[in-house]
Amino acid sequence: MFTHSPQSFEIPYGSSSVPLQLTPNLYADVILPPETPPLPDPLHQVEQALEHPLNGFSYQSLGAGQSVAIAVNDKTRPVPHHLLLPPLLARLEALGYPPQQIKLIIATGTHTPATRQEIEASLPSGVLERYPVLSHNCDDLEQLVYLGVTSRQTPIWVNRSFYEADQRIVVGNIEPHHFMGFSGGVKSAAIGLAGRETINPNHAMLIDPLARMGEFDHNPMRQDIEEIGQRIGVHLALNTVMNRHKQIVKVFAGRPLDVMRAGMDASRQVCQIPVSHVYDLVIASPGGHPKDINLYQAQKAITHAAHIVRDGGVVLLAAACPEGSGSAAFEAFVEDVSGYEEVFRKFKQLGFRVGPHKAFQIAREAARIHLMLLSEIPPQRVQKFLLQPVPTLQEGFHEALRLFAEQPRIALMPYATNTIPIIQGD
Repeated sequence: MFTHSPQSFEIPYGSSSVPLQLTPNLYADVILPPETPPLPDPLHQVEQALEHPLNGFSYQSLGAGQSVAIAVNDKTRPVPHHLLLPPLLARLEALGYPPQQIKLIIATGTHTPATRQEIEASLPSGVLERYPVLSHNCDDLEQLVYLGVTSRQTPIWVNRSFYEADQRIVVGNIEPHHFMGFSGGVKSAAIGLAGRETINPNHAMLIDPLARMGEFDHNPMRQDIEEIGQRIGVHLALNTVMNRHKQIVKVFAGRPLDVMRAGMDASRQVCQIPVSHVYDLVIASPGGHPKDINLYQAQKAITHAAHIVRDGGVVLLAAACPEGSGSAAFEAFVEDVSGYEEVFRKFKQLGFRVGPHKAFQIAREAARIHLMLLSEIPPQRVQKFLLQPVPTLQEGFHEALRLFAEQPRIALMPYATNTIPIIQGD
């Protein structure tokens, strides 16, 4: 949906929203994903997706063996585990797997391993009471097993408990990703359960022009992940596609690549919107919690919004970030830099590292446009992150207006990370 806004607007911010009042002589285009109604009975639809998997997938392939491992996303992803896991677990038990042989592993990637409290907030209580659950740690070498290298020379280190299970399953969402093309499919295991020595070389490909949102087949980073997933051997994927209200609109089960193909098509229908021109100022939000739980996650919205901002323009981001930057490695990297040119120089000197890569991504946009941030992060820290802090969204808006000699073209992107803006002719 693409409309002119009213004079007042509410921008998602954490678990609530913040107001924005436009001045009488200004208007803004509201760039929203298409309005997509949720499934009327999502739990039933999950059951149906499992009952009728894509392209003739047979559960007989899951009927042999003694153990199952399931990769589930951590707190930074809005995955509806309460709807996905009970039907999946019931089906696995019906295939003959007792609960103690079905292990759930929190796919944290390079994030801090999940605490018990965070696991309890992410998973249904009935699941925690009945099945073993553990958290991945990308730096714990005893947890990892080495599987060789990909054709792009990425070393493959993966969670040992997941790999050594007889059957391996991934559960998650398919949605646009700012450099991976799309999330979902084998990514929950290939990155979420990988070692740091796998994630660093894979993510180093983000400098490739084809490592961009919405690109799958020609995205070197995503194709590297697909190869990692094949090497691991993921047997089943259960993925949803959700609308901007975090409601399920599609559910797919089957072989991971089949699920990705169907899910990406559905995600484009839910997220893609044509845009006729670029803007001077885009006021954006990742879409609220948990997408703005920290800057590490919220930065993705900058990439989406910056795609439709002209050189010299402004992105004003509203992201609560109650957990701060979300990356100690990112903070350590920016501590002794004072501008984007220093970021580029240091990043090249040190070589690619996850955490510092967020500084590189921010600097890449800061070299072209102005970046402002409303958040709960102390202003001094925001400045170290190469962003300009603002005390309120309204004050940030007026400060941005002062950068333009003429009336600017303004857009609002309240759900930026769920929006794929396609500039006509791009």
